[in-house]
Amino acid sequence: MLEKHAAAGRLTLDEYTERVDRALACRTHGDLAEVTADLPEPEPEEPPAAAGDDNRHLLWAFLAAALVLVLLGVVLGLAR
Repeated sequence: MLEKHAAAGRLTLDEYTERVDRALACRTHGDLAEVTADLPEPEPEEPPAAAGDDNRHLLWAFLAAALVLVLLGVVLGLAR
């Protein structure tokens, strides 16, 4: 989380280094919370929903193509 605040310009490199050192020395969650208490909560990241949707569309396209091939095989087999 500290690296995101540094990247956003909320922490200088010196502040970032000092806070990382403090975070590594923490023994409890409360100690760790003190390291970031003055920083805003990070915005939640959106899950990559498009990746799953793409795979679902590929699966349906594959199944449709397979069905067409089976139907063509049946029709051509009966025509003989």
